[in-house]
Amino acid sequence: MSSASGTLLIDPTHRLHVVDKRLFGSFVEHMGRSIYTGIFEPGHPRADATGFRQDVATLIKELAPTLLRYPGGNFVSTYNWEDGVGPVEKRPVRLDPAWRATEPNTVGTNEFIAWCRAVGSEPMLAFNLGTRGLAEALQYWEYCNHPGGTALSNLRIAHGYPEPYNVRLWCLGNEMDGPWQMGHKTAEEYGRLACETARALKQCDPTLELVVAGSCSAGLPTYPEWDRIVLEHTYEFVDHISLHIYVNDNELPDLPAYLAVGLRMDAMIRTISATCDYVKALKRGKKDIHLAFDEWNVWHWKNMHAPGFKAWDHAPAQVEQIYTVTEAVIFGSLILSLLRHADRVRIGNLAQLVNVIAPIMTVPGGPSWKQTIFYPFRDFSRHGRGEVIFSRVESPTYTTKEFGEVPYVEAVAVRAPDTGEITIFAINRHLTEALPLTIATGKPLEHRTLTHTDPQATNTAEHPDRVTPCAAPQPGTLPPLSWNVLRFSPIA
Repeated sequence: MSSASGTLLIDPTHRLHVVDKRLFGSFVEHMGRSIYTGIFEPGHPRADATGFRQDVATLIKELAPTLLRYPGGNFVSTYNWEDGVGPVEKRPVRLDPAWRATEPNTVGTNEFIAWCRAVGSEPMLAFNLGTRGLAEALQYWEYCNHPGGTALSNLRIAHGYPEPYNVRLWCLGNEMDGPWQMGHKTAEEYGRLACETARALKQCDPTLELVVAGSCSAGLPTYPEWDRIVLEHTYEFVDHISLHIYVNDNELPDLPAYLAVGLRMDAMIRTISATCDYVKALKRGKKDIHLAFDEWNVWHWKNMHAPGFKAWDHAPAQVEQIYTVTEAVIFGSLILSLLRHADRVRIGNLAQLVNVIAPIMTVPGGPSWKQTIFYPFRDFSRHGRGEVIFSRVESPTYTTKEFGEVPYVEAVAVRAPDTGEITIFAINRHLTEALPLTIATGKPLEHRTLTHTDPQATNTAEHPDRVTPCAAPQPGTLPPLSWNVLRFSPIA
């Protein structure tokens, strides 16, 4: 038993903010095996008549993502949406320069939206503002959303989809600040294009919600000046600005420092929120620009290609990271950050959903299984849909070079508005000591934990249940290196 402990002070009457249901989103890109042999594999024993794997669909329904971003990602910046509609046998095979693969366009917008809604999610579509522009964006919107009576809406109807899709949320390109992006632009160039595209779209449908591409990395030299310039061009016509983060152990000295890396997300949210507020003041504006963390995860860049990778293959294995229990705890810290800032972060998309830096993995022709990060996201999706209430953690700390004093224990409290139940999401970063957590609230209902004696423990196709949640050995005590969910009855 540890001599140290933590205390969580809660005021259930002090609601900080309501969590937007779109915070629980994910991301499906034409990249690696995300789609082909991921969600879609005709001929698989568990595939339905349309070719979508039902074993994977079952796992996705268990995660219950509310929103799925598509079709990219870097892929979108050379994508012609027209290639992915109409009779499959007539669709062109294209090269995908972003991921150096061959794209047959077997799955496109119509197939994706039908599947997306079948698994209980809403689509979030992206326009190509890399190699295309305003005209193509308007055409894509018309094909998807106009009821009928025009060339492109009638084309959708002729393809067998009589009802408009009514997609509400659209991304104005992807990572346009990144030098790797096809059609990469300066902030001024992109800001002007995004402004004119957004203006035209809002003129067609003022109810659309538009996400302008903000900084994709705090490490780029243009951060956060990019965001300021882009917002000065687009403030009047957009609703959200995107930001991306992938955390890893690059240049960190040890495991304790790695366990604190999620604090970078908090710093990025504070910086971009301040940038949005500056532009609002500059414009004498009345609306807040909200944040869309439409790509976030733990990702080791060294896992880019599987052994034997060949450029221009169809759906080659790429970025198939196998997650450890350590990374599940770091992943959990990112969830805590999203909840802490859910007043400003209204949209979240875990990147990605299947096979590519994903909570779900598949074997072509074989089984699917849950990675360690599956479980924190499932808990987040199940119990995080409510009101974040005031809480303050008093915890022992340790010192790191980058982050200074880091608490071993982090926690966020969420109250379910319908039942009044309170859920505490908590992590313990200590590698060897369990930390009792004193919580003064209602009657304890459950304490489940994700932990393992081996910090590098993983789940694999051969051992899919090596790391799974279990009842806490000592309810109210956070095991070493653990993700925890503690649920309490309403306070009378």
